[in-house]
Amino acid sequence: MSTSSKAVVSFIVGAAVGVAVGYFLNSDKKDELVEKLKDQTDKLKDKWRKRKDQFQDELENELA
Repeated sequence: MSTSSKAVVSFIVGAAVGVAVGYFLNSDKKDELVEKLKDQTDKLKDKWRKRKDQFQDELENELA
């Protein structure tokens, strides 16, 4: 792929991302989506925290 065609593809992708972000920011469902993302993030944090604690306990038991 030549340099000019890469530039055109990059421009098109950038424009598409810009349109999507603009649509999202003006969407009525923005707050609902952000809240869902926060909930999912909290669930993932809890899940990883539990796995970390479990791993620490197992490691301490092996070293004891």
